[in-house]
Amino acid sequence: MTDDVTEGAAPAAGLPREDRGLGGRFWTLWSASTVTNLGQGASAVAFPWLATTLTSDAFLVALTGVAVRLPWLLFSLPAGVLADRLDRRHLMLWMSVARALIVGLVALFVALDAMSLPVLCACALALGFAEVLFDNTAQVLLPSVVARVHLPTANGRLMAAQMVSDDFVARPLGGALLGFALAAPFVFDAGAAVATGAVLLLLRGSYRVRTAHEPGATAAPRRSMRAEIAEGVRWLWDIPVLRRLAVSLAVINGSTQAALAVYVLYAQEVLGLGPVGFAVLTSAAGVGGVLGGLLAGRAGRRLGPARSLLVLLALQVIAFAAAAVASHALVVGVAMSATGFGAVLWNVTTVSLRQTIIPDRLLGRVNSVYRLLGWGAMPLGMLAGGGLVALVEAEFGREAGLRAPFLAVAVICAGLAVYVRRHLHARAIAEALAGAR
Repeated sequence: MTDDVTEGAAPAAGLPREDRGLGGRFWTLWSASTVTNLGQGASAVAFPWLATTLTSDAFLVALTGVAVRLPWLLFSLPAGVLADRLDRRHLMLWMSVARALIVGLVALFVALDAMSLPVLCACALALGFAEVLFDNTAQVLLPSVVARVHLPTANGRLMAAQMVSDDFVARPLGGALLGFALAAPFVFDAGAAVATGAVLLLLRGSYRVRTAHEPGATAAPRRSMRAEIAEGVRWLWDIPVLRRLAVSLAVINGSTQAALAVYVLYAQEVLGLGPVGFAVLTSAAGVGGVLGGLLAGRAGRRLGPARSLLVLLALQVIAFAAAAVASHALVVGVAMSATGFGAVLWNVTTVSLRQTIIPDRLLGRVNSVYRLLGWGAMPLGMLAGGGLVALVEAEFGREAGLRAPFLAVAVICAGLAVYVRRHLHARAIAEALAGAR
């Protein structure tokens, strides 16, 4: 596998100018990502809703989300080593099979009325391990199917498709399926995982990392997993921009998940929404996210990476402060839509920076260290969110408790904006990019 332009069918003449040159293999990967996001979006609505049928305790409901995210804390580093050792397409294929089996099992337990909270958490944990390996591998595979100059556009197209399929289509569909049968969203997710595997079979070529740029390069003698993980950790920590971005992502994700862990209870009890209304609310971020995905490459060039990072933080502060005081679903939906635009702009900027700065032979490991910090903070934030609700509820009542995590996110992101402005300025990012050339 090389870092240069790869093979692929010529793009159709009718494609937008920015999309020409992405190649046929990119669109195959795009299709696989879109299909898997359809399934994930449907079950993402169903998991917390299913948990609320088993308990009304905010902390226990949050545990379901913790179970899905905990593998990012436990398994990110080994997943990065595997992505650098094995064929990346094969890893994604086998994780699609694993996902189909896990969510299929959830559907079976629900259909047999045998589901319990421990079983749900165990299945969510197993699904989380599959997602860690699939998502990390998919992200480091992209530079192998498009030229690096096209990475911002390619990442934007992938994220726009994710927003459309996950938020606009799958989440409302998941809510509708919940109204039909509690097991239905999980059956749909299992089918989507099977379809993803079928699409990945169409992605031709070898995607195992080579040790040199020559087409016939062979793999180096294999070292221990610990040694390879240590190399990835050292590499990220020695690059100040990547280190600071990883820490910033951890703060954003940890604080945001504190609120989203109890989002289903907030929607039910504060906003008075049912399953379809909750599904539509969770899809609101996709409105801005689609726009962000389509415009991220152009906006990033106009604003520059440093200002692009600050856009998300400003929108986070405004949106979560609004959610902390609002009582109408439309207001909350509009606010969360704004965060969707900022989140995609942040993701396209930071993912493209990582894919450009990190050498391909280390991409899986360094990316996994980055995501360990960024995504590993999610279960910790979820636990904190459930605990914060319990503490505030005891003193000020249930509604105040459910609003408290949203206010906390606004305060934390305001402080983080000061840090980002001071330490992730344009000159620091330019120096990191120059060092990668």
